[in-house]
Amino acid sequence: MQALNDPYAVVKRPLVSEKSMSATEQSNAYTFEVDARANKIQIQKAVEQIFSVSVTQVRTMNVRGKSRRLGYRGGRKPDWKKAIVTLKRGDAIEVV
Repeated sequence: MQALNDPYAVVKRPLVSEKSMSATEQSNAYTFEVDARANKIQIQKAVEQIFSVSVTQVRTMNVRGKSRRLGYRGGRKPDWKKAIVTLKRGDAIEVV
């Protein structure tokens, strides 16, 4: 397990969906999947280091994994953590 002082261990990947892209256009907010152990300060520092931007706000939420079935066997996808990061006006991240 990687230590959370590495910014690439904190921020796993950007989430690209219709909802997150509309939030980017309206309020300069970007959505990322982050390590479940990371707090808001660690997420803010990681995004600032990786993308060279200024972060004004970080909102986090824990997302429950969805139930899945394969034949008669049931299971669940793993739980994960989502962060919505708002950037300073004028800053931008090239997601795609």
